[in-house]
Amino acid sequence: MIDERDKIILDMLVKDARTPFTEIAKRLGISETAVRKRVRALEEKGIIEGYTIKLNPKKLGYSLVTITGVDTRPEKLFEVAEKLKEFEFVRELYLSSGDHMIMAVIWAKDGEDLADIISNKIGKIDGVTKVCPAIILERLK
Repeated sequence: MIDERDKIILDMLVKDARTPFTEIAKRLGISETAVRKRVRALEEKGIIEGYTIKLNPKKLGYSLVTITGVDTRPEKLFEVAEKLKEFEFVRELYLSSGDHMIMAVIWAKDGEDLADIISNKIGKIDGVTKVCPAIILERLK
């Protein structure tokens, strides 16, 4: 279990993984060493799995970001998912129990690039039955 201090630590690190432990310690009214021990414990429990950066796709030349549903023949689900993992344009990949079997976050340079990705790359994977992209207009949270 985690307590309120751990929740505050997690909240601060989720907002900015580079938040100095001294800043966290000041907010909590505890020592930096205590913060380090708490973070290490959260890592050891598997609550914190790693640290990452958030990229801005537009600044990297990708004007379209989509959440794309991919349906497959049931026996090909895992094979298709493995193939999708190989594509650089697939930035995140999830198995899902919603409207689609697989959900992928895809970065495309423009509409032409996205059409090529959907038709000639994803759509041609053996076992894919449907590809449904939804273009992200704006990230709200």
